Amino acid sequence: MRPIKLTYWTVLACLGLGGCNTPPERGPQLSATGFPERWQGAAVSAEALAGHWLDTFADPKLSALVREALAANYDLKSAAARVDAARAEARIAGSGLWPQLGFAAGYERARVSDTGFGSSGYSAFEAVFSLDWELDVWGRLRATRDASWREATAVEADLRGARLSLAARVAQTYFELAEARLQAEVAEQSIRERRTIVELVRGRFARGLTRGLDLRLALTDLANAEALLADARNRVQGTARRLEVLLGRYPSNALADPSPALPEPPTALRAGLPAALLERRPDLDAAFGRLKAADSRLESAQKALLPRIALTASGGTRSPALTELVDPRAVVWNLALGLAQPIFTGGRLRGEIRLNQAQVDAALNQYRNTALKAFQEVEHALAAEDWLRQQERALRESVEQTRQSRTLAVYSYRHGFIEILTLLDSYRSTLSAQSAHLAVRRQLLSNRIDLYLALGGGV
Repeated sequence: MRPIKLTYWTVLACLGLGGCNTPPERGPQLSATGFPERWQGAAVSAEALAGHWLDTFADPKLSALVREALAANYDLKSAAARVDAARAEARIAGSGLWPQLGFAAGYERARVSDTGFGSSGYSAFEAVFSLDWELDVWGRLRATRDASWREATAVEADLRGARLSLAARVAQTYFELAEARLQAEVAEQSIRERRTIVELVRGRFARGLTRGLDLRLALTDLANAEALLADARNRVQGTARRLEVLLGRYPSNALADPSPALPEPPTALRAGLPAALLERRPDLDAAFGRLKAADSRLESAQKALLPRIALTASGGTRSPALTELVDPRAVVWNLALGLAQPIFTGGRLRGEIRLNQAQVDAALNQYRNTALKAFQEVEHALAAEDWLRQQERALRESVEQTRQSRTLAVYSYRHGFIEILTLLDSYRSTLSAQSAHLAVRRQLLSNRIDLYLALGGGV
């Protein structure tokens, strides 16, 4: 009857202390609140986002650079090492579920004095086995193990997110480098045109057709253009070195030489539904995994109030002769089954429960906040793409108009219809429009990458 009574009172204690509580049912959509059925930023299809967004740019060189970065970037290698460490910690946390078996072998030599001022000695060999095993009746150790594995899963999701972020940074820096090279080419072309203007003004000044002020203004404008070219070349080398660091290379500026390329932005994107975002983005996956880990740690803390049942055993032999250690008749062993129930711990166990409950609340709110930021990033990128496309069309038209106005300005100045300031202003307008058009084309590409990253698209 005693085992039956023990089980009866143990079950009552379990129910009374609340240690048998199970974690609440969680789900990505159940834990996130307030998301709409469709995106508000643009009228997009409900079709799922296709993977491998890098292929949409159809740039083999870019794809090769991203692969190189994923293999050689040191930040990514550090993130991979953190995954290995998290898995090892999870294995350590799960080791308590298994019996802990030990073995100790020793040799002892002693000398004992007798009353006749003589002495005698003896020696002994021993071999002892020990076993300790906590029986996880209530699942406390399993909850601890599950928390560690869920934390490891969250770290793996961090690694996936780091891979996506690195691929996006490489692609965006690659396009920034292409834009910087094109900006340098535009500046070089502007300098050549301004030198032509200087020669034109110098010729007219030599013939007495214009004032010396006009020549000074033209030379000043040329010097300003040369300063812009120096700044553009500085941007090229700085961006190239930044890209090389992302690739895990020494920043030697070796990427600054190839010819520039800035592709047209991909066509309109099918962004899918907001609900699918909760299961696709690595950062949301990681936040949800940490929420589940907090649930498991709370469960373990609650079950620490329950009795712990442990099995211990030891056995071995001791003999003055080494050969007698293997004699089974000399083996001595003992086996014990014990139960330990915490009664008073100064509030430590209850405090750990409150601590873990607060950590669950923090993890839940962190997950919801991460989801809200994810929705914001997608909505912003969708809306920004529409505005950037409108801006790109307007600037393309501005480039064409400034080119025509510049031609008319040169003709008018040659014939004395306009002043030198109007001519120089037409060249500055052309340079400004060309530079702005290149910048917005690159922004369109960067925004598209941001959108891919916000939607959790894979590479």
